[in-house]
Formats: sequence, C-alpha cells, structure tokens
Amino acid sequence: MSTTSLKLSDELKERACAAAQRQGISPHAFMVDAIEQAATAAEQRATFLEEALAARALMRKTGKGYDPAEVSAYLTARIEGQKVARPKARSWRR
Repeated sequence: MSTTSLKLSDELKERACAAAQRQGISPHAFMVDAIEQAATAAEQRATFLEEALAARALMRKTGKGYDPAEVSAYLTARIEGQKVARPKARSWRR
C-alpha cells in the first residue's frame, strides 16, 4: 500500500475530522472512504457515458429507437410490479 500526502485547507480538515468523529471513525478512514466513493462515482459516470455513446451510435446506424412515453409507461408498470412487454424499437427515419 502506498502513502499519499494531501494538503487540505484548515477548514476542510476540520470538517473532515468533525464528520469522521460523528461517524465514529478516524479522519484517515473518512478520507479514504470519501476518495473511494469519488473514484467509484467517476468510474460509473464514465461507463454511463460510454454506454450512452454506444447506444447513440447504434441508433444512428440502425435508424431505430424507443418512444420515451412507451419506455416511461413500461418502467412505471415494472416498478408497480406488473408484468408487461418491453417496448419495441421503432424506425425514426422517414
């Protein structure tokens, strides 16, 4: 495991220490957890963007996409526990 040094403003260090104390953990553990959460969020955003760009490219290539109202109705029904058919991709080119 490597060691990294962080330079924090006095205010940020005090906030981190206070938050760590409220959680019953050390300031070090608090900062490690915060960095882990930030790294995970950044990775998830990057994956989401890659998937969105791939879906966009596929939509442009095939000329098919999903009606937003149908997708919304489908998701609402699924959340309510209903078994419903998935929306079908439709051609948007004329």
